[in-house]
Amino acid sequence: MSIKMKQLPITERPYEKLEQYGEKALTNAELLAIIIKSGTREETSVQLAQRILTLSNENDKNNLNFLRNIAIEELIKIKGIGKVKAVQIKAMCELASRMNGIDNYKGIKILKTQDIGELLFEEMRFEKQEILKLVMLDNQNKLLKIKEVAKGARNFVSANIQVIFNETIKTQAIKFILVHNHPSGETTPSQKDIEFTERIIQASKILEIQFLDHIIIGSNNYVSIFAKIEKLGRNV
Repeated sequence: MSIKMKQLPITERPYEKLEQYGEKALTNAELLAIIIKSGTREETSVQLAQRILTLSNENDKNNLNFLRNIAIEELIKIKGIGKVKAVQIKAMCELASRMNGIDNYKGIKILKTQDIGELLFEEMRFEKQEILKLVMLDNQNKLLKIKEVAKGARNFVSANIQVIFNETIKTQAIKFILVHNHPSGETTPSQKDIEFTERIIQASKILEIQFLDHIIIGSNNYVSIFAKIEKLGRNV
């Protein structure tokens, strides 16, 4: 029979360890163990949490993003994880997503376009479809709104140019940035990405709305399409 949690040293019990050393001192399994609360007769809650983490297909075992996409039905296949524990895990994931939601950042000042890459990186890096987001700013570069304007296939996403500018004008934004992800994880702009960006550049000049950049988010980093266009010797 497995050792019980109360038989472990205090420094190895997740609740007590967090209280004494802070949440950053805990492993992923220990944090998850606090969420699921209890183990089984055979396993402590930490051991049970470690088994949940083995469901990840990611090469990076510290990547917890798989928990966002895993179904309740898959979780309850694990011995010791009933419907209540599975729901608790999914609720935790949704809270984490909402904490990273853009409403929490409204009004912040964007000093450089890379700030938006940092802001949306975790939210978009593991999306299975390409998503195009429109980031709208006022004349002081304060964030007004971020809106998803298109969702595409795995290889390319495009949006109606009119939709982009209608939303920008409706929000009374003076400037905007486009951000989309590559589900492949690669950040190299495709020819379609570049051509789409160049069309938006031309339209923004006609409408006199500042188009600051178009950012691609991959699994490990993000890049500026504007920088790529400049390397090709084209005007932005």
